Amino acid sequence: MQTGMRQGPEIWIRGPVTAREPGPPGPAHAHAAARRFSWVGTHGGAGVSTLAAVYGGHDSGRAWPGPGGPSSVLLVARTHAAGLDTVAGAVEIFRHGQAPPGLVLDAVVLVADAPGRLPRPLARRVRSLESVIDVYRVPWVPAWRLGELGHPPRETSALVRLTGAAR
Repeated sequence: MQTGMRQGPEIWIRGPVTAREPGPPGPAHAHAAARRFSWVGTHGGAGVSTLAAVYGGHDSGRAWPGPGGPSSVLLVARTHAAGLDTVAGAVEIFRHGQAPPGLVLDAVVLVADAPGRLPRPLARRVRSLESVIDVYRVPWVPAWRLGELGHPPRETSALVRLTGAAR
């Protein structure tokens, strides 16, 4: 660990604090350093590119981040049965120490595969994932289907805080 850096819980690792020029304070988000993380899709069509466009971060597609990519990983899957299967398998890869060296799994991001509530069997599977890793849910966003990738939906405020995305 570098001198001057403090390590807190995995979810909020901070960098060094630098001196600011004197003057009136600006908005808090203007001075916050962007968090570096990689979106990794666990299956095709998971929504990695959309999430990277809306929340920022490195779009790794379906590959592990390379040597120059951020080592902090957010696994992405849709909320259908196949998506939940693939993300559960990817979480197990991390739990068993089989992920590439240096990568850290920060959370799972589940993107709604359809509007409305999840069927009970799928909701149970999400709860099972939540028992082993932080899970962030992204609702169905009709505008995203049209390529309108504006601000993150308000239901994702926890994910906005995690990623440091601007609202």
